[in-house]
Amino acid sequence: MIESATITNTDFSDIYITPNKKAYIPDKKTSNALMEFIPEDFDAFFYMVESSWDGQNPSYSVLYNDIFYRVERSMTIYGPQYCIRKMPQKVPEFASLGFPKELMTYMLALRKASGLILWSGPTGSGKTTAISSLLKEYLDKEGGFAYTIEDPTEQPLDGVYQAANGGLGLCKQTQPANGCWGESLKSALRSKPRYIMVGEIRTPDTASEVLRAATSGHLVLSTIHSNNVTDAISSVVKYAAAGGMTEDLAYDLFSRGMLSVVHQTLVGTEVKRASVSFLFANPDTTKGDQVRGIIKTGRLNLGTAIETQMTRMKRGLPLFADI
Repeated sequence: MIESATITNTDFSDIYITPNKKAYIPDKKTSNALMEFIPEDFDAFFYMVESSWDGQNPSYSVLYNDIFYRVERSMTIYGPQYCIRKMPQKVPEFASLGFPKELMTYMLALRKASGLILWSGPTGSGKTTAISSLLKEYLDKEGGFAYTIEDPTEQPLDGVYQAANGGLGLCKQTQPANGCWGESLKSALRSKPRYIMVGEIRTPDTASEVLRAATSGHLVLSTIHSNNVTDAISSVVKYAAAGGMTEDLAYDLFSRGMLSVVHQTLVGTEVKRASVSFLFANPDTTKGDQVRGIIKTGRLNLGTAIETQMTRMKRGLPLFADI
């Protein structure tokens, strides 16, 4: 049990508040166990969490002592339960996230490309942190206009950036109007952004519009829950098909728009580190590409391609023979 501490000065990733107003945080000694937490400012924090709920959306953000918290409110048989994630006060540097150096170098090089960067994994694996940090790197290096659609917003990306190339970057963070992700994406496209970040693909209209945006000259970054790289691709296609798009068209758009699919998990107890697998398509779409060809068929036999690319990257070899 932790007593005589505050929410702000205690290091935790998530805090769980039960219907009887008891708080728990990870004990950092085991993989999954929790410990009771009695912060001095619990009443003030809980009031902010409870009063910020709009009565409808179970996912929302709370700003407390200049720190954002992402709240997930669920109703149990005994009353509301809150799962709350403490967000960083600044976007972490991409280099600090623990990815292999070769992967970081390649991902940063994609800032000049167009298409879809899809980051997948289970809940709480750092997907949104990864794409937010990557977008910040793109703005720092290239500048340009970035438009995010998030519900809730997690990382403090909004603002003006002084890019290394001498120009400026501008990021505007938005939430989907009335929960309509597809309409918000259409609005984003009309704003002529260089970069579009979609917090999560979780509806049919979001999947459909992300696939269209990725094939229209934009660099799109998004996340999806999945068990592996292949499952991530299949999930996007199934979402799009559920919205009326044919699976054949969804696979075709994915094959043409894909730049990368990264699957991430966190391993470790006291110190979590990222464990990743990945698959890339040749950013030069004028060149032949086996990966794009396989995805277009809808028969996702990608195990060999994933293993080959990961081995080549680890050895410092080019992923594609012609670039």
